[in-house]
Amino acid sequence: MSEIVRYILVAVISYLLGSISVGILLSKLTNGPDLHKVGSGSTGASNVLRTMGVKYGVITLFGDFAKAMLAGGIGWWLGGSLTGAMIAGLFCVLGHNWPVFFKLEGGKGVAATCGVVLTTFPVAGVISILVCIAVIAIWRYISLGSMVLVTLFAILVSIFFAQGNIFIILWAWVIAGLCIGRHHGNIQRLLSGTERKIGQKEESRN
Repeated sequence: MSEIVRYILVAVISYLLGSISVGILLSKLTNGPDLHKVGSGSTGASNVLRTMGVKYGVITLFGDFAKAMLAGGIGWWLGGSLTGAMIAGLFCVLGHNWPVFFKLEGGKGVAATCGVVLTTFPVAGVISILVCIAVIAIWRYISLGSMVLVTLFAILVSIFFAQGNIFIILWAWVIAGLCIGRHHGNIQRLLSGTERKIGQKEESRN
């Protein structure tokens, strides 16, 4: 099997894995709310936490994280290289954000991105996740911590791990851009002082 074919298989498998929305599945299994119609409208762990409670938020977090770790492992195994893992991570996040199984309406990709950063550049990933946790603990804004995570990861990879490889640098900033782009509403609320902190309940969307 040629390298190109293996990378294509990695991309397809990872996208399909990413498209498995843990939040939506939990909501359906527990007769919970339609996540697209409550809170932020996202299917990710943050919205599940606020609208369905801590238990389901944690399950969603680890489920989305695990699928990205699995995709990364497949990328390393089937792709046979860091490039394979990077392709897997990118397409897993794309699947999470725009899932083919759920009308292309997904989450913001934060938990999945955590899995991606750890399966590609683990040192930069661990540092970025620890800083993210510190930011959330201090300011209690999940969105702010998430954007700090991906931005710091892209900076660290670009400076210390890419070794001038434009493909790696571009990939790192695309990963960051996907997350930040999905947080455009949060950015507006952060700037206006209306962003909800951890512990504040979300209300149904109009």
